[in-house]
Amino acid sequence: MAEKEQKPEFVVTDRRLFSTDGELRHDVVADEELRAAHERETQDTQQRVNDERAARQQPEAPTSTVTTHADEPELPAPSSAEQQASADAYSASTRQFDEHLEKEMRKQGQPHRAQDFEMTFEKFIVSIYMTALMQLGLAAPQGEKPAVDLIGARQTIDTLSIIQEKTKGNLAPAEENMLQNLLYELRMAYLEVTNMLTRSPQAPGGDGKLK
Repeated sequence: MAEKEQKPEFVVTDRRLFSTDGELRHDVVADEELRAAHERETQDTQQRVNDERAARQQPEAPTSTVTTHADEPELPAPSSAEQQASADAYSASTRQFDEHLEKEMRKQGQPHRAQDFEMTFEKFIVSIYMTALMQLGLAAPQGEKPAVDLIGARQTIDTLSIIQEKTKGNLAPAEENMLQNLLYELRMAYLEVTNMLTRSPQAPGGDGKLK
């Protein structure tokens, strides 16, 4: 026996906003609002998907790189004319300053001249020598207590050694002799200070105190 063909069932939905009495149907209005909200949500979702797809398809912007000194081109050395011009300007400026300084010293009755404050090789070496003495605790600025800085003293003494090596053959006999004597004194003073600091308190005749 053949089965009866099932006919599709159709559901008829009344979408009229007003009833037969002319009154507004609130159930239909609510359904329309829900449908409109659903459509807006669907459109927003689709728009986000399209935006993300477009962003992935665009080429990435080049990342900014920090320029290091190794990447920078080496600056050319100043030309001879530029060096001479800067030296002449510096000399003119110092002459003006010296004239002003001498006038002020004469007003104050001081016997010094502006040339007394000029830096020379001897003054430069002596300033480094005095720095090493203070770092060894053998000298101190007026009103301050001596303080030992062995690492700083060693670096200062090594600095004088570098100067001696780099200036070999370019110094006057008096300058070379002075540099040799100051280096000898500093090296011996360094040895004396380090021996005093490392002397054991139990060593014969040693009390562990600096003298």
